[in-house]
Amino acid sequence: MENSVSPAKSGILFGVLFGVVMVLEFVVMYIVGMKSLVGTSVGVIVNLANYLILPLLFIYLGCNNYKKNINNGFISLNECLKTGVSITFIAALIYAVFNVVFNFIFPEFINEMVAISKEAMLKQNPSMTSDQLETGLSMMKKFMNPLIVFPVTIAMYSFFGLIYSLIIGAIVKNAQPQSF
Repeated sequence: MENSVSPAKSGILFGVLFGVVMVLEFVVMYIVGMKSLVGTSVGVIVNLANYLILPLLFIYLGCNNYKKNINNGFISLNECLKTGVSITFIAALIYAVFNVVFNFIFPEFINEMVAISKEAMLKQNPSMTSDQLETGLSMMKKFMNPLIVFPVTIAMYSFFGLIYSLIIGAIVKNAQPQSF
C-alpha cells in the first residue's frame, strides 16, 4: 500500500512548532533584556536548547508520528532523513524570516548587541587592543546583516537536521519488509 503523505510533508507541523518555539524564546529574551543575561547560564541553556535539545526532540516526535500514525509502524532511514531535514528547514525558515523582519523593525537591536558584545569582550580580555576589538566587532556586524543571517540560519539548521536525523533514524527505523 502506498502512503499518501510524504515524510517531508508530515514534518511541517513539527517544523512550524519548532520555529514558533525559537521565535518565542527570542522574544522572551529580548523582553527580559539581553544585557542582563550576558555572562549567565541562561544564554548557554538557550543555545543548548536551540541547537541540540529542541531539534532532537522535534525530529524524534516527527519521525515517530510518521512511523506510528501515517506509515503503519514502519519508517526507513531515508524517510527519517526527509522528515528531520524538513522539520529543521521549516523551523529555520520561520526563525530567519522573523529575525530579518525584527531587525528591520528594530534596527537599533544590532547596535545594542554590538555594545553588549564589546563590553563582554573587554571584560573577558582587558588587554585587547583597539584594533583587535574593532576587527572582532566589524566581523560581528557583518554576520548580523540580515542578508547573511537568512541563508546561514537555514543552511546551519538544515545541516544539524541532517546529522540529528541520521542519529534518530538509526534508533527509530523499522523498515517495511520487502515483498517479492
